[in-house]
Amino acid sequence: MQPQRDLIIVGAGAAGLSAAVYALEERLDTLVIEEMAAGGQSLVVNELINYPGFPNPVSGVDFSMRMEMQARNLGVEILNTSVISLERNGSGFVMETAKGTMEARAIILATGSKPKQLEVPGEKEFSGRGVSYCATCDGPFFKNRRITVVGSGDSACDEALYLSGLSERISIVHRGETMSARLGLVEKVEKNPHIRRFPYSEIIRIQGQQKLHSVTLKDEKTGEICEHETDALFVFIGSVPRTELAMGARKDRHGKLLTNEKMETSIPGLFAAGEVRNTPFRQIVVAAGEGAVAARSAAEYIDSRALH
Repeated sequence: MQPQRDLIIVGAGAAGLSAAVYALEERLDTLVIEEMAAGGQSLVVNELINYPGFPNPVSGVDFSMRMEMQARNLGVEILNTSVISLERNGSGFVMETAKGTMEARAIILATGSKPKQLEVPGEKEFSGRGVSYCATCDGPFFKNRRITVVGSGDSACDEALYLSGLSERISIVHRGETMSARLGLVEKVEKNPHIRRFPYSEIIRIQGQQKLHSVTLKDEKTGEICEHETDALFVFIGSVPRTELAMGARKDRHGKLLTNEKMETSIPGLFAAGEVRNTPFRQIVVAAGEGAVAARSAAEYIDSRALH
């Protein structure tokens, strides 16, 4: 078992890396654990245009690389491994990872969320064979092909706009008449000649042979069923918070961790920041701010325990 750390942060997205930078300022012995690549949800953003300090649009990948570089340059230690379990151990926590057992006085969960699935027949079978949850990752494989996007929020609109630069045959399928994305994004989608909207529509089946060939649409108003041919389906219908390590901490009805203004969960010493908590506004800048608050709160918690 490794020596006990002051703080372990799980997740190296905007929330986790921001927390790490502020934890260093608090002189906390800090470790960041990331299962995949640093950046989190920032990696799938096509163009980031609303983060302070960037006068020109920046790709999510570039932004993520800058965040990671800044953190490492300041001395943040990032370990690439997966966390298997997290438990209370006296006044601290013990964490089992693929690279051994670790202990910490406090934990910040910045684990983010994972894409929500449609849960319709054919989705699992064609995942990776036409069904995807990341346009910037898989979009280039379908250049000049028929592409369908499902969803009506910011992510669906943003990714549809990105995909419209790869193909002139983009469809957006969404329930209801209007889209729920920010007005500016919706206007861009509606003005884009390469994007066609399918309102009041629901995908009820995905089919093909070796690869995806079509999806079955159901009209919410008439109940009419039709087949919509497509070579790729990109799903952006929301996300599921990754709370597997939360040890029974209180959650809201959507499964997100409940915290107070200090990012404290219902378990002393366990903090949460970013999309894993019940944040009122899912934005990168918000996640970064929450990470900073969580780091400061973790430092206060550690100091208070040292006084007893």
